[in-house]
Amino acid sequence: MAIPVLIIGKSGAGKSTSMRNCVNNDAWGLIKVIEKPLPFKGKIGSGTTDDYVKLMAWLKGSKAKSIVLDDAGYLITNQFMKNHSSKGQGNAIFGMYNDLADRFWSLIQYIVNALPKDVIVYVVMHEDVNEFGDIKPKTIGKLLDEKICLEGMFTIVLRCIIENGKHLFVTQSDGGAVSKSPLGMFNDLQIDNDLLMVDKTIREYYEFESENS
Repeated sequence: MAIPVLIIGKSGAGKSTSMRNCVNNDAWGLIKVIEKPLPFKGKIGSGTTDDYVKLMAWLKGSKAKSIVLDDAGYLITNQFMKNHSSKGQGNAIFGMYNDLADRFWSLIQYIVNALPKDVIVYVVMHEDVNEFGDIKPKTIGKLLDEKICLEGMFTIVLRCIIENGKHLFVTQSDGGAVSKSPLGMFNDLQIDNDLLMVDKTIREYYEFESENS
């Protein structure tokens, strides 16, 4: 059983920058939903697609043990933008939202059930604020959120923030955000947004390295 990890944050909060120490490392892979350059020097083996079939094939075929799915929210947005004008109204629109939810739900289930148990997939999304002031992954609105609670599909949710000019991950629920992690995994509420360090911590917690040695 592979582990999906959700990472959320505002634009510029350090989501992509958290990969800075993962460059030039064959253990890491990167799938971009939208094509854009990384905000640091160095390379991570990558490809670009917003096609679920191709995405799942790449995940299955990857030799990397740690994979980042960057801008994952655009899987939903792109599909919506490509199809909403042709769906009309009424039941067709509700059917489209069901399809959007089903596809993303199926992707997370695929990560959990089809990939090896020592693989970690980091699903990176923008954040949004709902009408109650809660901070959550950004989708395309209430109709989709009623179909699927994205953060509920993850045991680990890290939120990127900037505090006193420093980029950080928040590891537990704080200030209305959905951040969460297993008891004892991280020692502090806020940690450096270093994804390599996070990956090492998760692997040590679940004893992946000892299982593979």
